[in-house]
Amino acid sequence: MRFAQRPRFIRGSSLERAIAAPTLETERLRLRPHRIDDATRWFEIQSSSDVQEFTSWPERTRIESYAHLQHRTKHVVLKQADDFLALAIEHEGELIGDVSLHLRSVALSSRSAEISWILHPDQYGQGYAGEAAAAMMEFAFTRVKVQWLVAVIEENNVASIALAERLGFRQISRSGDSLSFIAGTFQP
Repeated sequence: MRFAQRPRFIRGSSLERAIAAPTLETERLRLRPHRIDDATRWFEIQSSSDVQEFTSWPERTRIESYAHLQHRTKHVVLKQADDFLALAIEHEGELIGDVSLHLRSVALSSRSAEISWILHPDQYGQGYAGEAAAAMMEFAFTRVKVQWLVAVIEENNVASIALAERLGFRQISRSGDSLSFIAGTFQP
């Protein structure tokens, strides 16, 4: 499997400074760059039918999942539009999910990113997704200096919609079965 990305020199403007993947600590979680030694647990998470139901990811073999994780380990810098930052969500030393930030626009006056989260189904209902997403939102607003964040959620993903609303997102549009939510530094 080969992942294609437009070369940096044709992607246009850049942030003033590149922003390296942080390690973020919350009360119960550690958000950190993915590591290849997460492979077994990553396969378990991303191949869960509960997770696949709400992502566009194809069903993957262990080898394909390993390649997917290997690719994610390289998403550690935000510099230009389309850069992607993926952080592992760790609880008590165990990988339990992923939270990511996809930089969409770099102009300071309209800087935006898309946020997403996934969690191992065994960890549902404990507030971990909200804790991780809130930490990533804080990072996005303070370090990346985004003006707004977008979350695109499948309409039947009731738990993620409720979480987005608790985090201060509000629905702005619908496209097919997907709902778009926005949160930002603006005053509604």
